[in-house]
Amino acid sequence: MSSHSPHINTLPPPREHALSRYLNNRPFLYIKRGAIAASYPIRGIWYFTRNREFWPLLFGRLVPLSLISFFVYFVLFSFAFLPQFLFLAIFQGWGAWFNAVVLVLGEGLVIVQGLFEGFFVDECRVDVFDATLIKLSLKDLISPHRLLFEDAPDAVKMLGKPTSPASFNPWSTIQVVELIFFLPLNLIPYVGTFAFIVITGTRLGKLSHHRWFQLRGLSKAAQACEIKALEWEYIWFGTVAMILELIPVLSFFFLLTTATGSAMWAADLEKSRRSEAESDARQGTASRYTDDFA
Repeated sequence: MSSHSPHINTLPPPREHALSRYLNNRPFLYIKRGAIAASYPIRGIWYFTRNREFWPLLFGRLVPLSLISFFVYFVLFSFAFLPQFLFLAIFQGWGAWFNAVVLVLGEGLVIVQGLFEGFFVDECRVDVFDATLIKLSLKDLISPHRLLFEDAPDAVKMLGKPTSPASFNPWSTIQVVELIFFLPLNLIPYVGTFAFIVITGTRLGKLSHHRWFQLRGLSKAAQACEIKALEWEYIWFGTVAMILELIPVLSFFFLLTTATGSAMWAADLEKSRRSEAESDARQGTASRYTDDFA
């Protein structure tokens, strides 16, 4: 009798092997990464509306900001839409109505963002972001940077005054100038509107984790490295967020829900980062232990 053990085929069956190759090819991984990032603004809507403790942050400023937004878009669509549509129709035909709508919405967004700054909207978004991190078990990330009332009934009421600089999306005239600069892209038939949304959305996406970097105390160089590593994801997160912010009247609501989605994404990345650090530390400890007894 032969002493050799029977040959065991360790290769996966053909179907499993083909599926494994498909799931690990580069195009699929890029699609997967983009889809996950794009889902966070949508998940933020669900999370914000599901947790009632966030609602006072919305309703406290909802009426004045909604009225401002409605007035701005009413004026623009009453007086600016038709001339721009007629101009675009010369080059694009009757299909120019879509590009004209996005062009007016973009113009409204520039005006509304400037007006919103006077109502401390960024401060409100910081509160939403920080409260979300607390609810997702990352209070230790917040506590060094703001007073927390530990006996408060919920994460929002737990928030005290920041003890270090706090901003969600640092507003600057550069952002407004960039938005105005890219508005003429809507004059290009078919692809112009899509290009406008993606380009301005990419800028928005890259700023979505500013508060997370701030809480971690990252330098500008370190922030740039992290943004570069997630550049593809920021494109799709920002594109979805941009589309939501272009919706008239509801823009303030979506500003807050996008901040929630950004915090959910940051929480997932932070937990993954900590898990990897703990794994590396355990491996380092095991390696030193092995060397000591070698």
